[in-house]
Amino acid sequence: MLRLQKYLAAAGVASRRRAEELIVAGRVRVGGRTVRELGTSVEDDAQVEVDGRVVRPAAVHTYVVLHKPVGVMTTMRDPEGRRTVADVVRRAGVTARVVPVGRLDYDTSGVLLLTDDGETANVLTHPRFGVEKMYRATVRGRLAPEAIEAIMRGVRLDEGRAAPAQLRVVAVRRDVSLVDITIHEGRNRQVRRMFEVVDHPVVALARLRFGPIALGELAPGAVRPATAREVTALHRIITDAKTEADA
Repeated sequence: MLRLQKYLAAAGVASRRRAEELIVAGRVRVGGRTVRELGTSVEDDAQVEVDGRVVRPAAVHTYVVLHKPVGVMTTMRDPEGRRTVADVVRRAGVTARVVPVGRLDYDTSGVLLLTDDGETANVLTHPRFGVEKMYRATVRGRLAPEAIEAIMRGVRLDEGRAAPAQLRVVAVRRDVSLVDITIHEGRNRQVRRMFEVVDHPVVALARLRFGPIALGELAPGAVRPATAREVTALHRIITDAKTEADA
């Protein structure tokens, strides 16, 4: 049994404070009855509706965040015996049967979410929902305005034009530029190929953010549990995706 506002937060509807506002506004029904009292207890099998839509808390799942180092495969096993993200998270003490959400190339580092929540993994990697991914790229040369404009407009790759990207030059050091680039697609080696098109090959690449999950100060090879705020944000993405699918 959960308090109603906690139930709504666990269902990914809103933060607990926002859930309280929804309750007071009369937008929440339990068992067909509008409930405005904060702190109302809800049975696990109760039917809870927000604006006429049934909501339920997500099952208890594991969400872990890894700073994938260069030289680690984003797979659970590798036939060639190379080190995998499964090796890293198991060594860190993760016992749940988590799998990586999406992938990072062997020579790319950065934030990687792993979970045993299949629904969340499917939505986060589905191109329809365009989850943001931000990278810090070190590229050769000084980026000319034309190159920046081309990437922000969307360069043409072998399989078709890439969607427009957000780009910011962070620094220029000797013969390389540090660039933050945000994309909404997940094509194979996409960032590297985009910079190749404008003749600025990538020297090093790290993913700083995947949706609501930020790398922060997590050290290479380190693992941490996703925070409650991050999990709530993930659940909200799922809720929005379901709403869009039903529209």
